[in-house]
Amino acid sequence: MSNDATEANNTTVTTKPTEATTQTEAITQTEATTQTETSGLRDIIYIGKKPLMAYVTSTLIQLSNIPCVTIKARGMSIGRAVDVSQIISRKTENAGYSIGNIKIGSEALESQDGRMRNVSTIDIEVKRNS
Repeated sequence: MSNDATEANNTTVTTKPTEATTQTEAITQTEATTQTETSGLRDIIYIGKKPLMAYVTSTLIQLSNIPCVTIKARGMSIGRAVDVSQIISRKTENAGYSIGNIKIGSEALESQDGRMRNVSTIDIEVKRNS
């Protein structure tokens, strides 16, 4: 190809967007965001009542794709969250995972009888060492 032909292929044409084009772009962006959220990587693991190793496995899978995962728990699940982070950091020393920032706090939640209660929370950051 000659240099002139390459320049012709690289030129861009700009047009004034119409209202229909703008709406279509907005819908496309919304669909892309929704697909990313549903099928994308999750950097937060919420601890509940599943077996301990289910959370360890889930966290390790996420850490293989992204460098940092946050393990979140509240109430009676806090102990299980600590166990998950300790298993990952101690049992997989060769893989190079470490615990980062740990945040503790509380949330005000309404109990079944209608009263407000404070529930303890914890966020544990697990990082892949570079």
